Amino acid sequence: MKSIRILIVTICMTSLSALAFAQSASSAPSATPPRVTPTDAKNYVGETVTVCGKVVANKTSKYGIAGRGKPVMFDIDQPEPSPVFYFVAFGASPTGPQEAIDAYQGKSVCVTGKISISANLPFIMADDRSKIKLQATGK
Repeated sequence: MKSIRILIVTICMTSLSALAFAQSASSAPSATPPRVTPTDAKNYVGETVTVCGKVVANKTSKYGIAGRGKPVMFDIDQPEPSPVFYFVAFGASPTGPQEAIDAYQGKSVCVTGKISISANLPFIMADDRSKIKLQATGK
């Protein structure tokens, strides 16, 4: 009799576990982050979003990061002296920053990542270049 009770309890727990897992999977956040404009990015600090626009300027840091090289900051839509958003990328070895500049300067891109803020300016640190997508002209 004790074995039957254990079996029934085990079946019930397994069923409830499957139901709980299905419930949590359906309430998981969307896999596609929201798309925001460069000027609206400041309203999404700490959130993962996609920001799209045209790369209009770049600046290479004079200091490198160990294992990464020198970062390049790319302004989107508005250059200095009044930028609204930028992203940071690293050039691939061996050409370093120049490779990244050649890949993105003057092109329309979409960058996905967590919005941070520095000196009152929102940015995305694109450690993984797969998070930067080139867009067709006119988008």
